[in-house]
Amino acid sequence: MFNDRRTDLPAARSGAGAEAPPPEPRTQARQDGDDLTEMLQELRVLIPGVQVLTGFLLILPFSQNFRGISLAEKWVFLAAFVCGLISLILLSAPAAQLRIERPLRERARFKDYTTRMTIIGLMPLSLALILTTQLVVEHTLGQGIAFVATGCVAILVAIVWWIWPLTRRRAPRAF
Repeated sequence: MFNDRRTDLPAARSGAGAEAPPPEPRTQARQDGDDLTEMLQELRVLIPGVQVLTGFLLILPFSQNFRGISLAEKWVFLAAFVCGLISLILLSAPAAQLRIERPLRERARFKDYTTRMTIIGLMPLSLALILTTQLVVEHTLGQGIAFVATGCVAILVAIVWWIWPLTRRRAPRAF
């Protein structure tokens, strides 16, 4: 059924050898397209999480117990809500621009724009996660534990989202 000899390759037909031709190098346009697709996929993962967080914060003031929280907790809530909204706006901006600009003519410029909006959008998202942790833990377990939990979340976000990627970016490549 299967033949060991490949007769469909030009080299096999001419008897020049059994090696397959080397793969074609990726063009810059194809690389840009792949990068853009990858970035848009990343945003498809991020945006629902930000929507859920912002939705949670959006309904919180309408809860009966919200009136009973301290003024400081209300300010933490307001800061977290505003950060969530800003993050949602920034992270969804590339999708809005892509739809308005369609068909996309300057892929490299749009890729740079998407990268900037994603990084800038992660900043208020980082703060929203930290502040929401403070709000939830303080309301459920008290202020002392809330400061510890919030500090742990802040350190984790700082290391995993910011410090580690930035140090890896600046480190020389092994190959």
